[in-house]
Amino acid sequence: MVTISPLFSKMKEKILIVDDEKDIVKMLDYNLKKEGFRTVIAHDGEDALRSANKEHPDLVLLDLMLPGRDGLDVCKSLKNDPKTARIPIIMLTAKTQEADKIVGLELGADDYVTKPFSPRELVARIKAVLRRGNDKEKLPETLKAGELVMDFARISVTVKDKPVELTAKEFELLKTLIKARGRVLSRDYLLDTIWGFDNAMEIQTRTVDVHVRSLRKKLKSEAKHIITVKNYGYRFDTEED
Repeated sequence: MVTISPLFSKMKEKILIVDDEKDIVKMLDYNLKKEGFRTVIAHDGEDALRSANKEHPDLVLLDLMLPGRDGLDVCKSLKNDPKTARIPIIMLTAKTQEADKIVGLELGADDYVTKPFSPRELVARIKAVLRRGNDKEKLPETLKAGELVMDFARISVTVKDKPVELTAKEFELLKTLIKARGRVLSRDYLLDTIWGFDNAMEIQTRTVDVHVRSLRKKLKSEAKHIITVKNYGYRFDTEED
């Protein structure tokens, strides 16, 4: 069952809480309402997917260990569905292994919080993720570089007039590089901006390299615009050969 918590006349963003532990749900619901957020609650994976499609939340707090479909499966489904792919996800879990964090990032999670956590810290992280989503630098509707055309309004990319299927993170990675207008962006910056992690460990920064390789493969001849800067990061070059 889905419940919506009423708030004040001036309401903030809507947060979908997905967790099967009643005490944690109660604590999250209380602290989020205290900050003025609206809340939607789901207790399992299927309920979470239905709620995300019906309620259109601004952010999802997603527990990893859920009955039925687990959090990783829910995250993957949300990110693969065009209707929900743009919704930021913060994963909540008792697991502490790095491998679980990397899997979550690879599937498109925007942040990862390990239980137990401070409610104040979690609220701060939620605000940071929402701020990154709202604080968008204005771009033209489309950008053309060689045979590459990126349509920001339609969230689409084409190469030689043929559509290129990108994941949500690949699209954000390409968009972030383009927005930099030729400036070199470090792996740590890209990881923090796109995935929401500060002080990235080496294993996490490799996540950026994996996504760049995948992006280049999909862009084919136009991959030449993504330039590697040795021992630092990447930049997007709009100049022609």
